[in-house]
Amino acid sequence: MTDDGIDFPPGEGPSSGVSVTLTAGTLRAIRERVGKRGVFAYLGRAARRQLERDRLDELIAAFEEVPGPADPEAVAAKRARLTGEDSGAGTAA
Repeated sequence: MTDDGIDFPPGEGPSSGVSVTLTAGTLRAIRERVGKRGVFAYLGRAARRQLERDRLDELIAAFEEVPGPADPEAVAAKRARLTGEDSGAGTAA
């Protein structure tokens, strides 16, 4: 949650500055791929992908705790949580 009380999902909200230390080789590889001005956006996308993977790992672990077939409504809710979308009608399994 931000100072103004708004809870933004990953990839949304105003930008905030942060200092990140990378190895020289990693930074060089990123700059070669996206240019000097694209580093911030590249790192933002990489962080969002990692958050998605972390959430997916958590969801898989939760499903492995409960034996049996998955409940379609629970799958839709988990998918919505993972993707940050509404789990309403029209969500395909």
